[in-house]
Amino acid sequence: MSDRWGAHLARDTVALRGAESDVNPRAAADDSLDFGPFDDWIGFRLRIAQIASFQSFARHAQSVGLSPGRFAALALIDRNPGISQTALARAIGSDKSTLTPVLDNLVKRGLISRVRTRSDRRLYELSLTDAGRKVMRAMQECAQRHESELDAIVGPRERAQFVRTLRKISTALGL
Repeated sequence: MSDRWGAHLARDTVALRGAESDVNPRAAADDSLDFGPFDDWIGFRLRIAQIASFQSFARHAQSVGLSPGRFAALALIDRNPGISQTALARAIGSDKSTLTPVLDNLVKRGLISRVRTRSDRRLYELSLTDAGRKVMRAMQECAQRHESELDAIVGPRERAQFVRTLRKISTALGL
């Protein structure tokens, strides 16, 4: 790699990191930008698609007042009552120190309960409250609208293969 290309790549990477929150998934790609090898890199395209999808879902969920990340935590707690913080962190690909403020917020909002286990007082069991179940229903409606939007983009014939490929990637890379 030449020094010129390396500097160009580093500059673009920094610019992309700074602009991630500004990505507009509805806008057409700016053909004047030269992404270099990024343009055909699977990892780069996955990240850009994830940002666009995340922002689209956040728009759908705005009326409920819950972020996509908090929804993921609520959904896993809903499907796995009594799940430990450690198991939840592992399931969403986060560390406990990052997850703790999220859980603190959900407890403060009255959406989950966090109770120490009887067998090991160092561990907590997480469960949804009635208010948490109500928010889950509203978020599931938002998620369904978002999924319909993605289905329209991917297409019904390619959906199953696309999901299999995404699972294959995440499994092979250790999540």
